[in-house]
Amino acid sequence: MAGGAKNHGFISESAVMKNPQETAQPNDVNAGFRGGARSVEHLDRINKASIVALADAGIVSPEVGRRIAFGVLELIQVESSQPRQWSADYLDYEPKLVSVVGADASRLHCGRSRQDISATIARMNLRDGLLEQCDALLRARQAMLALAEEHRHTIVPAYTHGVQAQPTTLAHYMLGMSSAMARSSARLQAAFAQVNQGPLGAAALTTSSFALDRERLASLLGFDGVVENAYDANHFAPVDTALEVASAIGIAAVQIGQFAQDLHSQYAAPTPWMTLQAGELVGTSSIMPQKRNPAALEQLRVQSSIVLGEVQAVALLAHNVRSGMFDYRAYDPVPSGRAVSLFNLLARVLGALVVDKERALAEVHGDYSTATEIADALLQRADVPFRTGHHFASELTNFGRSQKLELRRIPYEDVARIYEAIASQPLPLDEPAFAEISSPRYMVFGRRGIGGPQLAEVDRMLVRQHEAAAVDLAWIGQRRARLAQADAALDAAASRVAQTGRAL
Repeated sequence: MAGGAKNHGFISESAVMKNPQETAQPNDVNAGFRGGARSVEHLDRINKASIVALADAGIVSPEVGRRIAFGVLELIQVESSQPRQWSADYLDYEPKLVSVVGADASRLHCGRSRQDISATIARMNLRDGLLEQCDALLRARQAMLALAEEHRHTIVPAYTHGVQAQPTTLAHYMLGMSSAMARSSARLQAAFAQVNQGPLGAAALTTSSFALDRERLASLLGFDGVVENAYDANHFAPVDTALEVASAIGIAAVQIGQFAQDLHSQYAAPTPWMTLQAGELVGTSSIMPQKRNPAALEQLRVQSSIVLGEVQAVALLAHNVRSGMFDYRAYDPVPSGRAVSLFNLLARVLGALVVDKERALAEVHGDYSTATEIADALLQRADVPFRTGHHFASELTNFGRSQKLELRRIPYEDVARIYEAIASQPLPLDEPAFAEISSPRYMVFGRRGIGGPQLAEVDRMLVRQHEAAAVDLAWIGQRRARLAQADAALDAAASRVAQTGRAL
């Protein structure tokens, strides 16, 4: 909580939301062409790239190119030194450039339109957001892997249909969740590949009679290529690329919501085995002093739901709309701030988990989730038909529950009696053997299949997931370095035009 404020039962949305959003004011008909601070910075880059490309192609004379480039750079410097009235609308920008350069300033707009400027800014915002989201999600995955490393031997209950089903390890669970998050990281990276294609130079939808080099424009702005068809660049691709980003974010939000619910279910028990450590992520009741509310888990679920709702709006705005309409056009079509904050909160929650290993094992012993292994072991050790062993384990469960006994507390004499009544022959396991095969450790660490909770598989999956995380970390670094290099090259080219009228 900001400023060390006491958390009385909840974490406010403002405490979770860390990244500013670019939001439009209702009833502002031009809001879609204004954007916020980041969009204005992208317009500055677009203007620098445009004058460089115009000078390269000889569309403007060296002298005019020099004056326009000088004016673009001067305007950036002047406006960055004072409070700015944020607008990425070129119609708001051009009069300011004219006041510095004169009427020739309008030549900057040769071969382009507000349509392709808008599409370009949207893609630049999307790719910035995707890198932030990949970075935040990777940190959460790394926190899951750290928990898995720590809890390779920690036996915990697992559930199907909301009922305890089988024991596993916390490492196995965390690796499962990390695998799901890794797929979301892959989806975000795949979306980046689609997003990082340049539409600038498409103009309104047919390019123009000016011989602008669209590939040069794309390179100057750090794009990997161009959206080839100009109609597509402005009127189809903005829809499906935004939907692809929204889909990847939405899937991650569903995964995180499921995780939050798994953890939150602990708090229904008088003695949960996994909780949040005391501190800013836990709240207290205003009237019930004994309560410790899992405020961060509730906010994790709430924010996941809000993110999911927001990304649905991307599809709804584009659905049943003619191409070229305003509905789906925005400088920031899938704002990244809430998703980044959600991923950051997930990492904080993971870092604050407290696991009571003994209580988790007691939870497993308190139910009959190892009964599955009885049927398997009878088949493996004594060739007892599986269905016979299954029937025996089921009847044993009924008996134990009726007597309010844990499986390990049922007297061996009763175990043998129940088996003989079903199979018409003595139980082929002595007391120590039966105690062994019905224990949680035997079941959990005796698994044989790929991807199970046995230590060899957990260790193998940890290595693979650490390797995958390292690859993703390198990818993020490479993409950011590539964009930084493009920015540096753009700045150098624009400065050369401002000095000499030529970029090359």
